Amino acid sequence: MYYIGLDVHKKTISYCIKRVDGKVHAEGTLDALRVSLDAWLTTLPQPWTAAMEATLFTGWIYDYLQPHAAVLKVAHPAKLKAITAGKKKNDQVDARLIADVLRCNLLPECYMAPSEFRERRRTLRYRNLLVRQSVQMKNRISGMLMETGVVYNKQKLHQKRYFTQLRDSAEVPACLQPLLKIGRETVEHIDRTGRALMRTLERDPLLQARVERLLTIPGIGPVTALTWALEIGEVSRFSSVKDAVSYCGLCSAERSSAGIQKRMPISKQRNKHLQTVLIEAAKLAPRWNPELALLHEKALLKGNRNRATLAVARKLVAFLLAVDRREKPFQAGKESGEAA
Repeated sequence: MYYIGLDVHKKTISYCIKRVDGKVHAEGTLDALRVSLDAWLTTLPQPWTAAMEATLFTGWIYDYLQPHAAVLKVAHPAKLKAITAGKKKNDQVDARLIADVLRCNLLPECYMAPSEFRERRRTLRYRNLLVRQSVQMKNRISGMLMETGVVYNKQKLHQKRYFTQLRDSAEVPACLQPLLKIGRETVEHIDRTGRALMRTLERDPLLQARVERLLTIPGIGPVTALTWALEIGEVSRFSSVKDAVSYCGLCSAERSSAGIQKRMPISKQRNKHLQTVLIEAAKLAPRWNPELALLHEKALLKGNRNRATLAVARKLVAFLLAVDRREKPFQAGKESGEAA
């Protein structure tokens, strides 16, 4: 077996090929292009296994090389400390270190979702970007009205009929009307595109049955269900609720040494997309779920409102994980017992 370490960048890929005994068979740099990878693959000794660090450019390279490799792995960037610990650091040294940790079976491997999940997840994240841009544009419209001293109803501002009447009123300066029109058209276009992307994902055969089961949980909506399904990927990779809660970033970091335990703030090592959606869902879920409302009230007695929201979010993770594992609709008594 030959072990290959890949240091992936936007334009180049540095590689190092090592034998079992650790001797370098070949190393060099190639362009991060499919044509260059095709030519490089013809020169590789057989059989070979490779590893690379998880970056923005890892996905397509992983999919392209996987059919040709005996085993292809992706390393967790935060846990791959061997690269940053050295005094000398460059692309070639990084490739050698990745090859060594792979050869010694010390590679901190991270989960690589199947390509079909990654493609749909990209669509959902793009929809979330459109939502943020829509909110920014609405805030900008409000800002322009406040700059010119126009009085408006905050609750009705972004309703189509009220906005049209306000824009054409005498209170709005003539120089502001075309800007308001452009802003409103932009918001409407973004909203239409976002709804179309959501419909596409909700009707996707790969996700439809799974999302329908998750929607049976009181307090879970389409956005939360789709985010859970696409960000989690294969639910079997979580052995317990604690692992899922940690992945979602709903627990604090721990620093313990010499018998002294220290709990730190909420950890930054998490899936930020899933964390954001779950926290927003936890703020609204108690309105539709009596069990979550009771949990929220009990948590409020022990701490502040933020801690109560986190407690509800952790309970939602337990419900989502239980429904996803059993592949059956939500049952209040059974899921509560499993979560406990």
